[in-house]
Amino acid sequence: MPTPSASSAREILTGLHEVMASRLGAQAKLNKVVKIIAEAMASEVCSIYLLRDGLLELYATLGLNQSAVHVTKLALGEGLVGTIAKEAAVLNLAEATSHPEFAYRPETGEELFHSFAGVPIVRRERAIGVLCVQHADPRAYDTLEIEALQTVAMVLSELIANAGLADKASSATAEAREQGSARLQGLRLVTGMACGIAVYHQPRILIEHTVADDTEAERARVYSAFRKMREQIDSMTNMAEFGTAGEHHEVLETYKMFAYDEGWSRRINEAIDSGLTAEAAIERVRQRMQARMREIDDSLLRDRMHDLDDLSNRLLRIVSGRLGTAAQMGLQEDAILIARNLGPAELLEYDRRRLKGVILEEGSLTAHVTIVARAMGVPMLGRVRDVRQVIGEGDEVLLDGSDAVAFVRPTQAIEDAFEAKLVITRKRRAQLAELRDLPPVTKDGTRIAVMMNAGLRDDVAALEMTGADGIGLFRTEFQFLVSAALPRRESQQRLYKAVLDAAGDKPVTFRTVDVGGDKALSYMDTSDGELEENPAMGWRALRIALDRDALMKVQARALLEAAAGRELEIMFPMVSEPWEFDAARDIVEKVRMFLLERKKPLPTKVRYGAMLEVPALAEVLDMLLPKIDFLSIGTNDLTQFLFAADRANPKLAERYDWLSPAILRFLRRVVRQSQEAGVRVGICGEMGGRTLEAMALIGIGLDRFSITPVAVGSIKAMIRSLDRSAVIPAVEAMLDEPCASIRPALTRWAEENGVAIG
Repeated sequence: MPTPSASSAREILTGLHEVMASRLGAQAKLNKVVKIIAEAMASEVCSIYLLRDGLLELYATLGLNQSAVHVTKLALGEGLVGTIAKEAAVLNLAEATSHPEFAYRPETGEELFHSFAGVPIVRRERAIGVLCVQHADPRAYDTLEIEALQTVAMVLSELIANAGLADKASSATAEAREQGSARLQGLRLVTGMACGIAVYHQPRILIEHTVADDTEAERARVYSAFRKMREQIDSMTNMAEFGTAGEHHEVLETYKMFAYDEGWSRRINEAIDSGLTAEAAIERVRQRMQARMREIDDSLLRDRMHDLDDLSNRLLRIVSGRLGTAAQMGLQEDAILIARNLGPAELLEYDRRRLKGVILEEGSLTAHVTIVARAMGVPMLGRVRDVRQVIGEGDEVLLDGSDAVAFVRPTQAIEDAFEAKLVITRKRRAQLAELRDLPPVTKDGTRIAVMMNAGLRDDVAALEMTGADGIGLFRTEFQFLVSAALPRRESQQRLYKAVLDAAGDKPVTFRTVDVGGDKALSYMDTSDGELEENPAMGWRALRIALDRDALMKVQARALLEAAAGRELEIMFPMVSEPWEFDAARDIVEKVRMFLLERKKPLPTKVRYGAMLEVPALAEVLDMLLPKIDFLSIGTNDLTQFLFAADRANPKLAERYDWLSPAILRFLRRVVRQSQEAGVRVGICGEMGGRTLEAMALIGIGLDRFSITPVAVGSIKAMIRSLDRSAVIPAVEAMLDEPCASIRPALTRWAEENGVAIG
């Protein structure tokens, strides 16, 4: 049964529908509308004010003096009506004159009336007018009456906009622009400078049609949308923004709470009962929640209401059939992408020629999307709150990743300063480029191997541009992430051969596919049907490959055939114990023997390596080292496992320093043990791409790095300015001192010894 508010609203909407369909002029239509509303609500006054030429003009009324129509005008923020329009908020007063913003207009004759209730008429997220009712007796209108008014106001916005009666409704984008230039501070995720036009990853749906022709059809659309949304929420555990414990897990739980909340769906149904379309009903309830947000003082509760707002937008996209992201619609010009968060696969969908930078409301330093952005050379800023309230789509944005700041709608002075810094940055880049053909040799003559990380065929071009010694980590999962279906063996083989051909005589180390955790594949269920509380420490990487050995067998054959006639280096990710390495190598060896028996061309030599990312492996290195040809340390996962600190949790993003004695002592032990066993050891994590951290790693004995291409130049410059024989005892002494981090001491040492760490 419809509630009283739904019945009241439906009665009014039925009358409105008839008025809208009539051939009356705009003024006559609104004259009828105020009469219909007043009668349905048993109110002595009903008035409509419209925003015209920047002022709120009394356009139609029943109960006030007709001579005041088109005469009474109020500025935004002036009087009760102006306050409602400016703040897009509801006012419900038993005694209107008691409100501090009350402004008396004698020509209206409103002194006869005490009670007042008004709601904004919203179009494209901005108030284009105000609908209000008044009564002679001092009384507050009840909640159901206010909700009926709000529902009617939503439909009125369509009538008013179609008739062109009010100032053209500007969007939230235009409202943001009115704020002028803005400076946003965040967390530096990927350094670099970029400029472009703001593009939302998931554009907000704007409601155009509000009145339903068939209520039951609209209800069916909402039910279907809720089912799809709940399916999406249930599968979000594999996505980067929801895949781990901590704050992201809390977001997921909040989303699930709202998605399955019967009260939310019931309120949407009530709005449909009143005669609204599915989209308008969802938007109507969302507006009600936004009003509640403004009344909440508790920041935690306000954040949860923002989650509901975000979820409402998701439901709107589903019900309207507009599920596409900006990547699927295509970037038309240089763009700065705006999103709450992204998964690595979502980022890879974007045109790399057009995507210049990314700004996230969330994000962390070691999330895979950050690693992918760094590999793509795309500056990224994270932890920027309320970006949609400050940045409008189409706004010009200047992103300075090195200073972790973005300028929105910049002034000419800001543009000039940004351009000046960009010139300096380019000059610095040019200076580093001059090191391309110079070897990374320390001042005391030690040759350090500086390799680069890659994941796509186009990345290999950076070998020549940077002068890197080779590819120390080729992330084979990138091909899986950008594909709509599981890549066929022939496709994998073509990619691996193309990479080897492009690398020429420089070595390439292929890491077998590492999916799961925050690198979910839409076409492959890596959760095995179960909800993982800690996906980063769950069923992922080598664990999946060993359980689904067909995946590894196909990849092994593709690698072996692609490397025919050359040396092949394969390493396995996330090895926890020696038996896992044995099992993985056995799979590849069986495939190699299969090809050998069929006289297929094979690599001249296959070298096998393991990634040390799980601390447990360090305790059994004596058992593993005799089996492997090389060891690669992945500092991103290793750091989070060593400190029990979720790498995707923003609260912990910068809490644990790579230059803490704990991590450096751990690494020093691994390096020494590997070198004593005669096994090549290197770093392939993001830690090695930072000059100060790389200097510390050289100080504990490392001489092999695989880093993001953009860091090769600066690491080379650091190496060529460093005396290795001096830094080793300096780092040793620092690690003997009890401190949270050796960063301050190491920075001073670098400055005093002229090491290029800038």
